[in-house]
Amino acid sequence: MIEVKKVSKQLKGRQILDQISLNFEKGKIYGLKGRNGAGKTMLMRAIAGLIRVDGEIIIDGKKLGVEIDFPENLGILIENAGVLPDFTLMKNLKLLAKIRKVATDADIAEAIKRVGLEPSEKRKIRQYSLGMKQRANIAQAIFEKPDLLLLDEPTNAIDEKGVAMIRELLLTEKARGATIIIASHNEEDLKILTDEIIYMEDGRLVKNE
Repeated sequence: MIEVKKVSKQLKGRQILDQISLNFEKGKIYGLKGRNGAGKTMLMRAIAGLIRVDGEIIIDGKKLGVEIDFPENLGILIENAGVLPDFTLMKNLKLLAKIRKVATDADIAEAIKRVGLEPSEKRKIRQYSLGMKQRANIAQAIFEKPDLLLLDEPTNAIDEKGVAMIRELLLTEKARGATIIIASHNEEDLKILTDEIIYMEDGRLVKNE
């Protein structure tokens, strides 16, 4: 369970989050919808512990910024944060796996296959197409089977066949019990994937449905 309680954030004199209160439950997919600048990405950055905010964010009973600095089991795709361009995808994920030591080589290979790429691929990330880079970033987000997934425009730059694969992947992660929050301009993604859509405007909640 993630509890967001009266969260606000000002940046350069502008209110980018304004008294946001929400609960996110395990095993559900939530969609954030709104125009660019509505606060969707900033809300996800706040939940990830990447920015400090006024108010409280409580993750599985632990207060972010007080008891924990970051969610303890997080997969994230926000603003192209992800894999290193001068390594293969397999090398990238093996390096990341050394930090928490929870994913095996088999787990890494499985995650790469689940996004439609090959674990044996010898090309470096910088040689990938935009769509392949997006798949690689999603593999990076899921390979440790996180409890929380924060994904900004997860199907961006991916072809139609790949989009279907990523949607199936996210529904499988939901069935595994993950809490998933996605920001998307893709109406079909939101319709197919989400249990609840959260509408944002100018840093405020407008409605949930």
